[in-house]
Amino acid sequence: MPVRSFRADREVRSVVPGRRRRYDAGILLLWIVESAVVRWASMVGIAGLTGRRWGIACGMAVTWAKALSWRSRRHLLDPVGTGSVADVVRRLGPVPAWPDAAAELAIGTRRTDGRSGDATRALAAGNVVKVFAFRGATHLMTPRDAGAYLAVRASSRMWELPSWERYYGLAPSDWPRFREYVRQALAEGPIKRSELAAALGRISRYRHLRSIVAEGNDTLLKPLTWQGDLGLGPVLDGEATFLSLDSVRGWAGIPDLDEAGPAVIAAYFSTHGPATPDRVHDWFGKGLGAKRRDVTRWLSHLDERLEAVTIAGDLVLVLCEDLDDLGTTTPSTAVRLLPGRDPWVMAPGTSDTRIVPPAHREAVSWSANLVISRGVVAGTWKVRGERLDITWFSDSGRVPSTALDQEAMALARFLDRRLEVAVEVG
Repeated sequence: MPVRSFRADREVRSVVPGRRRRYDAGILLLWIVESAVVRWASMVGIAGLTGRRWGIACGMAVTWAKALSWRSRRHLLDPVGTGSVADVVRRLGPVPAWPDAAAELAIGTRRTDGRSGDATRALAAGNVVKVFAFRGATHLMTPRDAGAYLAVRASSRMWELPSWERYYGLAPSDWPRFREYVRQALAEGPIKRSELAAALGRISRYRHLRSIVAEGNDTLLKPLTWQGDLGLGPVLDGEATFLSLDSVRGWAGIPDLDEAGPAVIAAYFSTHGPATPDRVHDWFGKGLGAKRRDVTRWLSHLDERLEAVTIAGDLVLVLCEDLDDLGTTTPSTAVRLLPGRDPWVMAPGTSDTRIVPPAHREAVSWSANLVISRGVVAGTWKVRGERLDITWFSDSGRVPSTALDQEAMALARFLDRRLEVAVEVG
């Protein structure tokens, strides 16, 4: 049992007559609250969370409006950031790379001078990499940070499953040689999908894999990304391209798993917090295939860096270094137009009712473009030619016409086209 900073049996001296009993009762109440927090922490896998840190945090007046405002700032949404594509990707962590237009807008809307095509140019320049990551989908990451996420993704060792061996004809013991062959094929520089398929067809051992790759089945290639061998480049002449991650400037390789796990969890709290341990388990378990016991261990490794706070009755965790900033943040009134599957909704999850009202979860889950107001999904939008159609949800309060007009201007500038705005309440 962790040592507590508040003790019910501690003598309390009061210089104000008649107040000692009330103060003793307050100490007892804090002790009871701390006991509950420690039991909760133990159940979710961070048994080292101490009452001392809870005692500090419980004095903070934090609301979810403040928390979402703090998160908006961390997301470079309010205020909008002034950095490069790589700066935005570094802050957000993995950014969904498909569809291309959504990835461009997710990054561009967080840059004051963002333009469509900037993310593609950054990928071509090697400032970001594209890899298979969360739920097997492609994501943009910085070369420096990608290895940690890939280490977690590789920890499932999915390619060793019997079903994989039967389908691809590769036993677990065959993978080291297969990886080396693909690395050699990529050694001369980025190659097209057809060229990679042709390389596989040149020797009898991998000839059966040629058609699989040529037909666009990327499942076979995902473990090559997870183990740091292969990344994706920009589309060239309508074909996907592949490159050696070792050729990318700043690529740091694949770190040890117990170094990578705490690092990516800390990054999650830094940008997407405050969050519960259950959400961390979901994000890295369902998203990257991490084992629950591993995520529990990594949370434990971060024990000294995490604080427990209560926000509107919800027990959540925050990085110690963010506590003061979180406590002094004022609620945001910002309105933003975001693409479907933006990290703003995907990282906390569409089941988070503080961001996605239950009545509108279906639209979010179907990747509708989103209007965010004060951090909450408040509508959807579509561009049809030169017309921007905005649907403002009737349960989201008054239509912020001025803010929507300003966002429409920002979107028009990003797309480099004229847009006429039409708003309906529905």
